[in-house]
Amino acid sequence: MSSASTSLLDHLRGRNGTLEGIKNILLAYTVYKYGKYALAYIRVKGVQGAIVAMFKQLLQVSITIARRFVPGANAAIASQIEKNVTSLQKKLMGDVPDHLKQHALPLKGLPASAVVTELKRLKATEHVDWKAGKISGAVYHGGEDVNKLVTEAFGMFTVANPLHPELFPGVRQMEAEVVSMLLRMYNAPDSACGSMTSGGTESLLMAIKTYRDMARDLRGVTEPELIAPVTVHTAVDKGAAYFGIKLIHIPVDPATGQVNMAKVANAINGNTVMIVGSAPNYPHGIVDPIPELSALAVKYKIPLHVDACLGGFIVPFAEKAGFPLPFHVDFRVEGVTSISADTHKYGFAPKGSSVIMYRSKEIRNYQYFITTEWPGGVYCSPTIAGSRPGALVAGCWAAMMHFGESGYVETTRQILTAARSIADGIKSIEQLQVIGQPKLSVVAFNSKSPKVKIYAVADILDKRGWHLNVLQNPPAIHIACTYLNVRASKVLLTDLKEAIAMLLKDPSCGNGDVAAIYGTMASVPDRTVISDVCRGFLDALTMM
Repeated sequence: MSSASTSLLDHLRGRNGTLEGIKNILLAYTVYKYGKYALAYIRVKGVQGAIVAMFKQLLQVSITIARRFVPGANAAIASQIEKNVTSLQKKLMGDVPDHLKQHALPLKGLPASAVVTELKRLKATEHVDWKAGKISGAVYHGGEDVNKLVTEAFGMFTVANPLHPELFPGVRQMEAEVVSMLLRMYNAPDSACGSMTSGGTESLLMAIKTYRDMARDLRGVTEPELIAPVTVHTAVDKGAAYFGIKLIHIPVDPATGQVNMAKVANAINGNTVMIVGSAPNYPHGIVDPIPELSALAVKYKIPLHVDACLGGFIVPFAEKAGFPLPFHVDFRVEGVTSISADTHKYGFAPKGSSVIMYRSKEIRNYQYFITTEWPGGVYCSPTIAGSRPGALVAGCWAAMMHFGESGYVETTRQILTAARSIADGIKSIEQLQVIGQPKLSVVAFNSKSPKVKIYAVADILDKRGWHLNVLQNPPAIHIACTYLNVRASKVLLTDLKEAIAMLLKDPSCGNGDVAAIYGTMASVPDRTVISDVCRGFLDALTMM
């Protein structure tokens, strides 16, 4: 063999060896990366939890492949989904004659009297008597006098826009005062600050965005992770999806309903940008162990956000109302760096107002949006919205000034008294059990008897005019007690006991929409089907 051929072979062997080495390095990196993820997942979920999650994922992948490649499978499923969606949309839209629908602008504007007539007709389509106190949450009504006051405030500031504080200085001052009052309610230090938002979801989105950007700037985190209980409000899921953050859901203790602290600790790593705890959580009304979460946050120098959107005007007044929590849930807890609290729930402010609070302005700086090079001029805004309704700020301020501390202490006393009464009453019903150890306004319960299906209970209550919240994982019902529920708590317990008696006598009497919908959802392994039905529901919101 010539020296040229030998040289070429040696070159190819060397090149192949280099390629083989690169392939081995890439393989090792892939194994390391996914092995690291797998071990972290097992540490958080446990071996059994990881196996269950893996099985569900494999099942979903298998169903997706079957729908795609088995002849006729996807068409059959899509047809059934369409039937369900069409039925849902018809029910939601109602039977409104087409001549009563306004598809386009009227060619000529209507006189005010005609518009009011139409408004009254649309108002009359409401078929639920929420004033009877048979609704869970949804309507946080502080009384007719408050409604009149808020309406007057709205009228005075209808055209006000906080985006232009130089035009509406009174609105700017009211907004600053609302934030200041909330900060003092939550025992914030002098360095603390905050912003008003459009609701709990935006408050949570702002906190998530803030900590993602702060971690990227101060620690160079490019693959951010967020740790939160599985029971945290789903707005946290939304925020993680919006802002490209990996959400690590932590299981809760089956006895207390609080987040599992050992698994929170296991989930913390260099990519963790924040930890979230609830006060209380929406599903079961449980307050997470904020001081314990704080200890972890301080140890690992990670921000801790307390979601008190639901408990916003209950938590600060619970102790004075005679229902002290076993620990502080405010800025007196060292590791708490931010708190979200809704003013439009138990603060009785008009819908569309909440406050996000931070321990320092240095943290809040990461929430702001600022651009200096826009041809339209230098632009900055504190939250997601640009223009905002100043009337909402005025309505919120008016409600808070009207109630004052003593008013909120009294409403808290009445609401928590009703919630404890409901919880105690449920505990006295042999077939039912309260979930966890609720301390505030939400009471969740499920069935401990195979003869009583909780969704069937929900159906019977629905027929009696109740509109409670139906839960899943596990199947349950909850009531978020409001000021309206105070006088209806005894009626609820009576109806519950009678519903149980009916089901024990005839299990089929609870076969209604709730049992059918949630029972079917629980039995459908293809979760994309549920997603498709949800899209149909959302489409119906703007269908004519």
